[in-house]
Parts: sequence; structure tokens; C-alpha cells
Amino acid sequence: MSAQTPYDLVGVGIGPFNLSLAALADGVPGLNALFLDAKPAFSWHPGLLLEGTTLQVPFLADLVTMADPTSPWSYLNYLRSHDRMFPFFFSERFLIPRREYDHYCRWAAERLPSCRFDARVTAVAWDAGAGAFALTYRSSDGTTTRVLARQVVLGVGTDPVVPAPLRPLLADEHRGRVLHSADYRTHRAALAAADDVTVIGAGQSGAEVVLDLIRHQDGQGLGGPFTRWLARTPAFAPMEYSKIGLEHFTPDYIRYFRHLPEDRREQMVREQWQLYKGVSADTLGAIHDELYERTIGGGRPRADLHPGTELVAAEATADGYLLTCRHAPQDSEFTVRTSAIVAATGYSARRPAFLDTLGDLVDWDDKGRYRVDGRYRVALDPRVDGTLYVQNAEMHTHGVGAPDLTLGAWRAATILNAVCGRTVLPVPDRAAWTTFGAPQGTPAPAGAPTPAAERRPDTVGTPR
Repeated sequence: MSAQTPYDLVGVGIGPFNLSLAALADGVPGLNALFLDAKPAFSWHPGLLLEGTTLQVPFLADLVTMADPTSPWSYLNYLRSHDRMFPFFFSERFLIPRREYDHYCRWAAERLPSCRFDARVTAVAWDAGAGAFALTYRSSDGTTTRVLARQVVLGVGTDPVVPAPLRPLLADEHRGRVLHSADYRTHRAALAAADDVTVIGAGQSGAEVVLDLIRHQDGQGLGGPFTRWLARTPAFAPMEYSKIGLEHFTPDYIRYFRHLPEDRREQMVREQWQLYKGVSADTLGAIHDELYERTIGGGRPRADLHPGTELVAAEATADGYLLTCRHAPQDSEFTVRTSAIVAATGYSARRPAFLDTLGDLVDWDDKGRYRVDGRYRVALDPRVDGTLYVQNAEMHTHGVGAPDLTLGAWRAATILNAVCGRTVLPVPDRAAWTTFGAPQGTPAPAGAPTPAAERRPDTVGTPR
């Protein structure tokens, strides 16, 4: 394809969500698509691909099945391609190993002709003369390429979040001793040999790091690192995994959530932390079992667990680090000394630098976030005739399902239908038993807002 002939669709970033879109778009007649990523090959959270860890969603939440179970890019077809159907059947797995999910995605990414790696996008601008977005990307050999696209989908992922007191300690001299859990596997051996490791964060990643460190202790709990687990949450709590509770990860809930007032949406996301920041019950059980084993014969586990605790300050010392912590319920402070720190403190969406070349053509909200409508279109200036979509940067507008793999294929299908201007893949109108919000037909008080079900589901700002 000539660089001057616009693609119908260009995706920036090839994580699971844009990879899902690439897989569903593969073979759509007349659709010219390209997906770009700076990495040399697909990789998914490599620092947390620990043995024994699994996805927190069933294998059906693969790249395509929830939108198109007949697709050749399904997880089951991946198994078939590797002659592993019988072993998988006999294993009776519903939650597959995280390492296998990464391998499955790499299998798809290496075979999808629209996916191009070693392609770092440096600029996205609006070319009014061409009536398309102009994207510039650079390869590791210095080659620069310019392509045009009528529609662009951002799937650049999220960045690790580190608590403010730890940020000054991320300098090179602390490398391997103060890190985000995203880099845990890289420094795993050194951390296992440390005297004392403090893990901060109550989510799944924090729990898995804690479990791994405790397992590096010997049977009597004498060798291996003393492991300390700190978290702001009031408890080390299991993720909400009831069948009705999981209906928060449905299109029904998204439609309801989108039309709530902004301040209420933000409050609800904070309150719903167990839907997306909790720990699997199996992992919590495994931690308890490991600690219990170490009490046999009168032993004591070399571990401390501190919920309700916030990191207030951190400083380097001659032999490690001094952490000042605040226990919120008691409104009291205490200090701990530790040899190393792992911040399992999550990820957040970022505004990519390459969008700077769009200038003021993106209609940001008052907090600098995308305004996203029901079809995942970003609100743009009316001068832009093209369409910009976003994946996994819309929790503030669409709710807790934004980063969850469960909705990945459904969202990709929704975007694909919008890109093509027709129904390529049908998406369900109703997927939950729960009625979120007031039922239709219930009389509303005078002056009450229009029920979400009666509003147009695809308007926000001035999307194009």
C-alpha cells in the first residue's frame, strides 16, 4: 500500500486489546488495517509471568471468543495448533496459566499480517488536505515511515504507578532494590536473597509477589527474605467473583455507568475496588497455607501483614531503607526498616506524547482525560473528519470493566462495527440479569435526569 493511500484503520499499540481488534478485523472484506507497536515482539507483563500464576478470567475471555467463537484466532484453535487439546481437556482448567496467555497472544501477533512491531509511533497529526490522520513511526534502525489513516485506535496500555515517597528512590543506585512489581521477575533472584523485603499494594500482583517471596523461605521459615506486606485497603480482601457480582463486567453496566454524573462515577470506581483490585481467593488461601506450614513445631512465619497502612515517607539508609507508615484507622505512625521495596501499586492510563502533534484538536475533559462515547470514540474538534478511538483509558467514563479482559473482544467488536459503518459482528443488547438503575416505566420525580436506558448511548462532546 502506498504511504499516500490512507488505511481505513491504524492501531497504535499492540497489547491484548488492540490485538483483539486486529484479530477480529482480520479477513473483513475491504478493510485495510495496520497495527503498530514499539516493542520488538509481543509481550504481556513479562515481569509477572511467574510459574503457577493464572489469569483471573476464564479462557473464553481470549482475543475473540466473546465476540466471534468461530474465529481462527481463538485460544482453543491455538491449543489445536500446538497439539494440546487433549492435555488441556484432561487438565480441566478454566483459568489458564498467565505464561500460556502471553504465549497465545504472541502466537496470534506473529501470524496476523496487520501487526507490525519495532515501529514506535512518534507523531499523530491531522492532515486536512488528505482528510486523514498522518502517523509517523520509527524503527530501531532509524528508518522513519509516514502513513495515513482515516481512523485511529489507541491501545497504548497503561504505565506503572509508584507512590510519591518512593519516586526519588527509583534512581539507578537503587536499581533492583526499589522497583515496581512490573519488573519483579527481572530481579526475583536478588530479592529472594535479600534479608527483608517490603511489598506495597493489596492487589493480585502484590499478593503474588508476597506468596513467591514466602515460598523462597525454607521449611522452617529461617532462610529467605522476611516478607512484609503493606496496603492502604482496610483488608487483604478477595476479588468479587460471585456470578451476579461479575455482571459489572457487561455492556449493560457500561451503558448505565456512562450516564451517571461525573462525581458519582468517580466515587463508585473508588468504592468498587474489590471488583478490580482484590486478590483471588486461591492466592489468599495459598499465602495462608504457606504461613500455617511455618508454625509446625512451634515455628513462627517470617512475615508481617499490615492492611489499613499508607506509606508516608521513605529514605535510603546505610543498610537499606527506612519507611514511615501511617495506620489510618488508628491514626498512628510507625517505621520499618527493610532491604528492598516492591511497589505493587497498579497502573494508570497516560496521555501519549505522540498526541502532542494534534494540538488542541482533542477535546480533553477538565482533568485532562479523554471524553469517550458509547462507541469508544474520542471527542475531537469539528475540524477533524477522522475518528479517534481509545481502549483501556476510559474507566472514568465506562467503569471498572475498562481494563478487564472479559470485555476486550466485545469492545473490539463495538469499535470494529463503528469503523466499518455496519454490523460486522453482532454485539448483545442485553447480557446481564441485573437491572442497573431504575427500571423503564417507573415514574420519575419532577426534575429527575432521564433514565440511562432512554438516552442516546453514543453521544459525548463533539466526536467525529
